[in-house]
Amino acid sequence: MTKLIIYSDGGARGNPGPGGAGAVIYDVHHKIIQECSRFLGHTTNNKAEYESLILGLEKAKKMKASIVDCYLDSKLIVEQLNRRYKVKNQELGILFLKVWNLSQSFKQINFYHIPREKNKKADSLVNQVIDQNLFS
Repeated sequence: MTKLIIYSDGGARGNPGPGGAGAVIYDVHHKIIQECSRFLGHTTNNKAEYESLILGLEKAKKMKASIVDCYLDSKLIVEQLNRRYKVKNQELGILFLKVWNLSQSFKQINFYHIPREKNKKADSLVNQVIDQNLFS
């Protein structure tokens, strides 16, 4: 597999509050290859956004992708990853470095900001994993 497309989303109810991460991985024909989610426990929206991207990138690395296009609805995270905004929060800095280290596994990686409406599948995974852990 050479190129993969990741749509990721993270969220925390209450911010901070119970949070989740979700990622949907597509091939170049926009066919879903994998969906993944993880309950994060007590977290913030921004940390959850980073964790969701990390989740997707870890899967893409296992699939041996060489090019990865990442779509997120968090403008802050995209701008930080594209080096247009500084990472001022220490906890986000740790997650930024984790993404940076993972990105070295790929020949090319791109980060794009998209409107929330275009990220419904990943958002749905986030809500499902939070609901499963809160109401089980």
